Amino acid sequence: MKRLLMLFALASLACAPFAHAADPCPQLRTQLAATDVATRIAAIACQENHAWFRPFIDADGRAGGQAVYEAENDALADGAQAWRKVAAYWSGSGLGNECGKPGAACRSFVVDTPWSAAFVSWVMRQARVPGFVASSRHVDYVRSAARSGAGPYRLVSPQDAAPAPGDLLCYVRGQSRSLGYPGLLGVLDGEGVGLPMHCDIVVAAGAGIAWLVGGNVQQTVALRMLRLDAQGRFADLPMRDGTGASCNPDTPAYCNLNRQDWAALLKLKARESPSLLAAAADH
Repeated sequence: MKRLLMLFALASLACAPFAHAADPCPQLRTQLAATDVATRIAAIACQENHAWFRPFIDADGRAGGQAVYEAENDALADGAQAWRKVAAYWSGSGLGNECGKPGAACRSFVVDTPWSAAFVSWVMRQARVPGFVASSRHVDYVRSAARSGAGPYRLVSPQDAAPAPGDLLCYVRGQSRSLGYPGLLGVLDGEGVGLPMHCDIVVAAGAGIAWLVGGNVQQTVALRMLRLDAQGRFADLPMRDGTGASCNPDTPAYCNLNRQDWAALLKLKARESPSLLAAAADH
């Protein structure tokens, strides 16, 4: 009997990495005053996901938990009206827009203007990330990360490094063909060339799952789950194949909301540069 129990325990341990991992945000969101910049970034992003009632996209690309949407007057969990919360991301990011004085013009701006980059910029400002330049376009800080310099991020292929809290994972939107990392580099070489993109913030990674938070995802701030391999890298990221096939009853595989043209992983350099960490802590 004792030997049987021991074998059962060993089998349980062997299966542990494949067990469903718990959402890390309830614990992370309590660490807004953390001394390290990566934890502050994760905590702030998680706090906003909770404010929107924890909407999510699971590792199979299925969405759930959407309760309030960007254009609505309904209150979020923190008491703010949904559209005014988005307006606060714009004004708090330091980006010029129609929401200096929230009103009808601001609400129209919130509904009609993509705000995912404003959300990332707002989180970085709230987390006091040194050297991060806010932008309403994700491609601007992706291009900055691609160049050597004093910025807080460096660009790598999503398949070449393990994600960690504070990193950004980005995909290209609206292109007739998938670019991937090599194609993205060709675009970034063009000074000032725009490219529709979306970036999520990595808040945690481990036990086979990366957890990311993004703004303007399903018109909310949503938590996304992506699978990791044994080395902690993204395992077979669901990639858009550029065939033009869309989500419909005949092609349900294309309804996977994680199926994107994943092209960039921005690694937070604070882990590599103690001076960045010290600069953030001094603010």
